[in-house]
Amino acid sequence: MVRPNNQLPENLPQLQNLIKRDPESYSDEFHTQYAHFVSLLEIFALNPTEENKSLEEIVMFIAQVAQCYPHVCEQFPKKLTDLLRNSATVLDPAIRNCFVKALILLRNKNLVPALDILELFFQLLRCQDKNLRTFLQTHIVTDIKNMNAKHKDMKLNSSLQNFMYGMLKDANPKAAKMSADIMIELYKKNIWNDSKTVNVIASVGCFSSITKVLVTSLKFFLGHDDEDEAGSDSDSENEVDLKGALMANRVNKKTRKGQKQLQQIKKQAVKAQKKKKNAPAFNFSGIHLVHNPQGMAEGLFKQLQSTNERFEVKLMHLDVISRLIGIHDLFLFGYYPYITRFLQPHQRQVTRILQFAAQASHELVPGDIIEPILKTIANNFITERNSSDVMAIGLNATREICMRCPLAMGEDLLQDLAMYKTYKEKSVMMAARSLITLYREQLPALLHKKDRGRQTEAQAERKVRAYGERDVHDTVMGAEALLKDSKTIDLGSDDDDTDSNDGEWVNVTHSDDDGAGAAESGDEEDSEDEDDDDEEEDGDEDAASVSEAEEAEDDEKANEKKKEKADLKMLNQKEAAQELALTRIFTDADFKRINAANLKKTVTSARKRPLEQERSEFVKLNSIEMIYKKRKHDKESRLETVQAGRQDRERFGWKDGRVNENCSKTNREKSKTKNFGMMRHKARSKVKKSFRDKQLAMRKHLLQQKKMK
Repeated sequence: MVRPNNQLPENLPQLQNLIKRDPESYSDEFHTQYAHFVSLLEIFALNPTEENKSLEEIVMFIAQVAQCYPHVCEQFPKKLTDLLRNSATVLDPAIRNCFVKALILLRNKNLVPALDILELFFQLLRCQDKNLRTFLQTHIVTDIKNMNAKHKDMKLNSSLQNFMYGMLKDANPKAAKMSADIMIELYKKNIWNDSKTVNVIASVGCFSSITKVLVTSLKFFLGHDDEDEAGSDSDSENEVDLKGALMANRVNKKTRKGQKQLQQIKKQAVKAQKKKKNAPAFNFSGIHLVHNPQGMAEGLFKQLQSTNERFEVKLMHLDVISRLIGIHDLFLFGYYPYITRFLQPHQRQVTRILQFAAQASHELVPGDIIEPILKTIANNFITERNSSDVMAIGLNATREICMRCPLAMGEDLLQDLAMYKTYKEKSVMMAARSLITLYREQLPALLHKKDRGRQTEAQAERKVRAYGERDVHDTVMGAEALLKDSKTIDLGSDDDDTDSNDGEWVNVTHSDDDGAGAAESGDEEDSEDEDDDDEEEDGDEDAASVSEAEEAEDDEKANEKKKEKADLKMLNQKEAAQELALTRIFTDADFKRINAANLKKTVTSARKRPLEQERSEFVKLNSIEMIYKKRKHDKESRLETVQAGRQDRERFGWKDGRVNENCSKTNREKSKTKNFGMMRHKARSKVKKSFRDKQLAMRKHLLQQKKMK
């Protein structure tokens, strides 16, 4: 039956609505429209550069209702993809965008395989259409994210990663750059956060001949610091916004809208403060997942030596290489002489170059390799011909390098730098003292005796390691703190030392060896008594006959005996602690006691803060640029100092020191309290006269003088 006045073939939105409601009733109309599409597509293929509005409308219509007639539309996606593959770069932009949106609709309805459509979209990144490339990038990231939402499709991900491996090598710079951006964004979203993605970027992106791809790949390995800085900037902006909103609310007219906006700003500030207090979530940076860090560092260094890129790109190379060397403990000895030539105070970004030198230092680098850097810094920075800020930065950089490679410092150079501890500028003085504090902990023997300070228990227990030596622990450090409560181990002490050993560690002996221990202690007591008897007899015979050499020898023997006892006591404690760690499961309370004991060892009366035991992977730029100066007070601190200065004062203001407060005052003192109208004539007389007024006054004076004669 033919419908009278049928306008559906021309009204596609209405037909689309009716088909979605009842596909079977409008099957003939759809077949008519599909046949019309095929004929229009054949005509358009003859001249694809021209715009065709009717083709755009019918393509979007079929894409909207394709799920209602899957058998009829089976070849529909293939027709669009073939046309895009063969002539994507010459297609009219409007038609090309229409085809892409239609394919995305079909992909969302699972009518097109994901791999085929994504590979096509990666190829479309070569088109000279910025809006299309941005649209495709957003869709690709969103589509891959949705596919890996419930569980990761490893087969699909591997296929796409292999395809993108080739896209990074594409000759088209825009396509290669967009591919690198997509991989990095998927890595940051924890979708492709595996080592394969990282190593594709490391092996292809970091050595690309296209500068934009190279810079993007290098920034990928340096991206975490930028994010932290951005986060700190946003926090400061939130604080400024809150202060400005409070001030505006105080001054402006009170309205409901203003109060509502103020409440919203307060809520945002509270959320930002909570985020700031929360512990940061750490994701492994890409530089930890590189399979061949040594090869990557050598390749980047070779590329750096032969590149003609701008200075900022060279700094990126230096930064990535230094991080690779510091994190993976690599050997790249040519890097240090190369970076030495940039260590000049007038060099642009010199503090960052000092940061790279510190990051590239670690314990396995021989001291002879890094020592020239320290000497260059000392000669170019730490000299009195430079400003105090330059000297302080040089000392800070020296400290950061020596923190990671303490054996690089020579004794003569260290003692020379330590002499700046009494320098007139506080910034230099504090930087030199921080270097001294570092070597008090690491290698106190290199310091002058007066600079070593009081030794802490932690420093006494620390063993000075030679080059390449590793400190391997066979027990839980500080487990000796739990020996007092251990029931499986007996603690014994000599009877004579009960008073002196109160609160201190004592010799540890097992229950089976009590007899032997008692016998040994008895022998020691007998020997000590015999020595005392001999000394008394010698004293009775002739006290003056004992020479100074014999006294010194006796003192030396006594000191050696005390040292042997202390070493034996320490050895017994370590053995007991090791046995305790092997036979007992420590609780949280036990670890709290251990941490408290370890912290106590690092604190003495001379040092009020604990020593830093571990070094961070990356060198913070603030640790090099940190200069101790007297900062300007803000308003609150200034008011505090003013209030503190007003204490114990009877009255504010100037005191004239008059004995009798009620006595008369001079006219000058009275003029300060008079009304300005009474003193206006005197204020006028003090106004500076013009040259013309001076001439007239002089003429008048001369005429008066002439009349008087």
